[in-house]
Amino acid sequence: MMKILKGIFLLVLGTGRLFSQENGDVKEAKESRLDFTANIQNNHLWRGLIITDKPVVMGNLSYALDAEKKWKVGIWGASALADDKDNTHYKEINYYIQYSDGRFYIGLWDLYNSRNINTAVAADDIFSYSQRRTAHIIDLRTNYTFGSSFPINIEADIMLYGGANAGEVILEPDGSYKKNRYSTYVQASYPVISGQKVNLDAFVGAGFSLNGDTFLYGNGKNNFDIVNVGVKAGKVIKITEHYSLPVSMMAMWNPSNKYARIQLAATVF
Repeated sequence: MMKILKGIFLLVLGTGRLFSQENGDVKEAKESRLDFTANIQNNHLWRGLIITDKPVVMGNLSYALDAEKKWKVGIWGASALADDKDNTHYKEINYYIQYSDGRFYIGLWDLYNSRNINTAVAADDIFSYSQRRTAHIIDLRTNYTFGSSFPINIEADIMLYGGANAGEVILEPDGSYKKNRYSTYVQASYPVISGQKVNLDAFVGAGFSLNGDTFLYGNGKNNFDIVNVGVKAGKVIKITEHYSLPVSMMAMWNPSNKYARIQLAATVF
């Protein structure tokens, strides 16, 4: 049933755009600083973690703060289309401010995943930013792509604040706040095949903490490990004269947690 609904949705979207274009009903739109996109995926994988194994719809609403659209603020959200096997339901809403010039990126994200919050250690209140109990995670993200002769991309991300539900907050024996682990993720990716009908990237990512004995992305037994190894292929499928569908397939292995997944994704608009 879900496959049928997705097929109908894509068909209606593509046909609607084609019909309006061919009948001259759509005028040339003025360039806008406001934009939004939507993705459909068969699961949600993030830095080697399986966030949910269920199909997910994702949306990103952004506003450019400058004419060149290098600075943006936005809201990113996602929701699973079904419960996971533990009967919890994945839902997430994030806020961000970011800068990108095409090669260098830096962003400050506020992450809030409301799935399976343990209220014994974390608040299930989205407006709570308590140092000891907030489920929000303030995440600093950076990446840089080197020149065209060697276009490797280096990513480095660190959790600066919060994350009580993710084990980021360490408490004293009396329950008072002690410290954050500052879990950190670093990744190198390289375009093995580019400029072709189907392009392919390979990547490897590792995790560690700056202030603890363990970190978020691993098996909880040490403070450094390889957590995300894989390849990602992408291409653009032409649906109509005026509508194309970017799609991708990713294979991911987490050597630390000893699991692997395949992800299929499409950017609907």
